[in-house]
Amino acid sequence: MSGVLIVGASAGGLTVAEMLRAKGYAGQIRLVGQEPHLPYDRPPLSKEVLAGAWPAERVFLRDPARLDALGAEFILGRRAERLDTTARTVDLDDGRTLSYDTLVIATGLSPRRPPFLRDLAGAHTLGADDLGGVHTLRTLDDALALRERLRGARRVAVIGAGVLGCEIAATSRTLGAEVTLVDPLPTVMVRQLGDELGSLVGALHESHGVRVRTGVGVAGLTGAAAGDGSGRDGPGADRLGGGGPAERVGAVELTSGESVPADVVVIAVGSVPATGWLAGSGLSLTDGVECDSHCRAAPGVYAVGDVARWHHELLGTSIRLENRTNATQQAMAVAADIMGDGAPYTPIPYFWTDQYDVKLQIHGHIPPGARLRPLDGEPGSGRFAALAEVDGVPTAAIGWNHPRGVRLARGHVTDALRSMTSGT
Repeated sequence: MSGVLIVGASAGGLTVAEMLRAKGYAGQIRLVGQEPHLPYDRPPLSKEVLAGAWPAERVFLRDPARLDALGAEFILGRRAERLDTTARTVDLDDGRTLSYDTLVIATGLSPRRPPFLRDLAGAHTLGADDLGGVHTLRTLDDALALRERLRGARRVAVIGAGVLGCEIAATSRTLGAEVTLVDPLPTVMVRQLGDELGSLVGALHESHGVRVRTGVGVAGLTGAAAGDGSGRDGPGADRLGGGGPAERVGAVELTSGESVPADVVVIAVGSVPATGWLAGSGLSLTDGVECDSHCRAAPGVYAVGDVARWHHELLGTSIRLENRTNATQQAMAVAADIMGDGAPYTPIPYFWTDQYDVKLQIHGHIPPGARLRPLDGEPGSGRFAALAEVDGVPTAAIGWNHPRGVRLARGHVTDALRSMTSGT
């Protein structure tokens, strides 16, 4: 027997392994992780780790003794390169071929590469060593590199005002940098929060001194002039990727014609499911690994976490969620299904974000055009609970520094969903 092979050794993959053992699975479990680190938690990377409030060791999910007790093999620092669903094998980048009885795909996301960086010669990854002050934040090593770069940085430009970009902007501003937050969409976090709530988050950033530039795109990055320690663009500076002598970023050029000086630029323009290694496997890979309602992609193949798109029976459509809570809950559902005790996976989507002194919690989905209906407190007051509604039907529960209120509001969303699915 080849046992269970889990490709992806982060929270979702680890939870599958732990739940299999908890349910009595005694067979072989192997976890393959592209990073050299043992499983760690990602949400603190853009907040506590980036701010220097936590040492790197604090993000690890389990200590080595607990991982040893799991009786699983961790194959770290290795990348999966090919899946053969007929032979039930996975090829690794070191030449090894691993067989499996059951495969769990938990490879997560890769940062999206924006068009203005595509011509940068030799930039295979977005990092300080490659692009001189230009960063993304996905891994622990990314966070540590950016934390080091932020020490003493005077001007930080964050490109992308989604959840991650806003958290990085908040942390950078808290560290004392001048911060500019740029996004081509009209409102901060509009895809996650809609216009009304997104505007409140934008106002929160502005109240802390962040320059918010929404509704404008990025034309390119300009290198700092040689010998210019200020990070400003100036005579002799070069457009990055243009073959000139510039070695570090000096400014972000906006499509409006504005130039934003920056010592550090963080690219947070979203991510894509890490499915490149699955090309040719026969799996359907439209915006993630497509799965049925049990998160099965093929016989003996499951997907969990950010990489998984599955059919949500209550919502009547396929969805993919990019958050820590879903990774854990979905992993538990997959472990149960592997053990023959599965059920359709039908969660109410949930995510949270911490920015400055605000904890924002969302249960459900806020579609375009949704209106806020306050339940306790008023939006903009610093503490409130509300519902997002479309034509009077609740679609999401919202808590702004109000954990108890959002828990109570969640019941309205649950009732509305049950009513829609039952036809009453």
